[in-house]
Amino acid sequence: MNDFWIACGHHLLDRDAGCGLVVTDEFLKAYFARPELMPPDDACEVERRLHRKMLADPRQMVGADEIAAIADGDARENWHFVLSFRDLLLRHPTLEAAYLSLLRSGANNLPPLFVNQLVHAILRNALDGCEDPFVLRAAELFFRSQRILPHEQSLLLGDEEIVGGRSPTPVLSLMSMLGATTDAQIDVLSDANADTYWRRSDQFDMAFDLTGGSRGPTALAQAMTRWISHLLGIEVAIEPLNELRDARLAWYVGLDAEATRMGDRLWHGEALDDHDAGRVLALFRLSFADASLINDDLEAEAVYLILAMTADQKVRVKPQNLVMGLPVKHLEATT
Repeated sequence: MNDFWIACGHHLLDRDAGCGLVVTDEFLKAYFARPELMPPDDACEVERRLHRKMLADPRQMVGADEIAAIADGDARENWHFVLSFRDLLLRHPTLEAAYLSLLRSGANNLPPLFVNQLVHAILRNALDGCEDPFVLRAAELFFRSQRILPHEQSLLLGDEEIVGGRSPTPVLSLMSMLGATTDAQIDVLSDANADTYWRRSDQFDMAFDLTGGSRGPTALAQAMTRWISHLLGIEVAIEPLNELRDARLAWYVGLDAEATRMGDRLWHGEALDDHDAGRVLALFRLSFADASLINDDLEAEAVYLILAMTADQKVRVKPQNLVMGLPVKHLEATT
């Protein structure tokens, strides 16, 4: 069986009887060993002592007064965030339960970096045993921002951290044969190079083809299905759509902030102009295996999922919307 996303730390975690991820001392120590928390040469003794203490026992209590005594303001902030994240994990039996609790509380006190890392590890667990690199690359959208890569009529996505800050229009390696040059070259995931994904999965350097009719939308649908099943314990079927024809949006989920705004406008009977409609990247229809799970006041059994890009051609998926946005009865109990 191929391994992938090793950097998420899944090897450092245990699993309970229900296959949920259980935090370990080794996993917590990896956070305290991060460069942001390594005391610099000029760090105060309070910071140095705290760092030694947490590496020795990452579960021990830390008082607010101890954090306040750290001399450097940036260091205080870093310690506050990482300890808040640690405490969230320790309050719950699994990482999945911690994530769901965070969503249901509506709390917004953790930096997106920590939330994305939590999604990364949980999604690695949900996709354990998956042998399809297309599904895995599609799932990267859940925790890695993407940028549209212009290439003829194809809809290609590249990891924003990899292509951002380089050439604004990175050249794809498949085009290099034409003599184009740039400092940013990436491969487009294809049948020919799919086997290389396993050794490159932590590099995030493969572009993803989301063009309608390609394997991309189907792969993203499968990733979303696994995410919902793993976190909510319910079975759904998700199919890509080329367009919405005569469909009444009885319920929809925006997979990102832009898509949510567009869905809200359609819900209120507004029409999207060509510019906004052109920012819709993908559409999906979700149906429930057990229709009795659907809210009684929902007349239609289908839920429509919308994915869009920002005005500056970036894609920032919000996987929490797939958890919190479905019309499921007693959603708080589906864990």
